[in-house]
Amino acid sequence: MSGIIAVYALVIAVLIAGDIGPPPSQNYSLFTGFMHLASGLSVGGSGLAAGYAIGIVGDQGVRSYMQQSRVFVGMVLILIFGEVLGLYGLIVGLILNSKS
Repeated sequence: MSGIIAVYALVIAVLIAGDIGPPPSQNYSLFTGFMHLASGLSVGGSGLAAGYAIGIVGDQGVRSYMQQSRVFVGMVLILIFGEVLGLYGLIVGLILNSKS
């Protein structure tokens, strides 16, 4: 479940790399650089939080599932909610990247 969070970071990295261009161009402003930094940090920070949440919920969910099998659906729902944290960071990163 946490593999998609790396794809979110890859999407932002490709978009930022596409905006930078070749080295001879000198029209890369300070504002654009900070917006790219902010979009990368938003995806990275939210991805870190989502990965941490997925790890904790997954560990506890597997331990609980061994004791009682009814917990499986609730565990999957909570894992999805944890993964949505990374999606929120991607949305913020895309909005910040479009401002540059």
